[in-house]
Amino acid sequence: MKKILIAILMMAPMSIFAQKFAHFNTADIIPNMKEYTTAMEEMQSMQKQYEDDMKLMQDELQKKTEEYQKEQANLLENVRQRREQELNDLYTRLQQSYQDNQAALQKAQSEKMSAISEKVLGVVKKIGEEGGYVYIVDTSSGVIPFVSSTLSTDVTEQVKKELGIQ
Repeated sequence: MKKILIAILMMAPMSIFAQKFAHFNTADIIPNMKEYTTAMEEMQSMQKQYEDDMKLMQDELQKKTEEYQKEQANLLENVRQRREQELNDLYTRLQQSYQDNQAALQKAQSEKMSAISEKVLGVVKKIGEEGGYVYIVDTSSGVIPFVSSTLSTDVTEQVKKELGIQ
């Protein structure tokens, strides 16, 4: 009985060393993905369109403000109030458009990055299952204080290969 217990105790530490651990670096993977480049180009295009729209609205507001200031002294009270209200409405619309555009940009970026992250994590999961790894950790997150490169396998290049990144 003692011999069995000693054998079990001696094998326990060996089973810990038999486990395989790996790590990868998304900061080295994601910026090299075609999907990331495409997403960034789409986001820049979307932002440019929003900036152009905002510029048109700002120009319209400025033009109407200048016209109002020139005519203000000669306007009847009710016309002046109506024009001031129009300017205020235009300014409010400009602010709301800016907020809506920012929210739309943020949502689009979140959706695109989420899809890219899911793709990377799917590949990591596949590599983990095929390689028999217990854990695969992303070292770019900054949460991991230390990863031993001698006890953990770096699968970054393997993830890149699976994603078609050279």
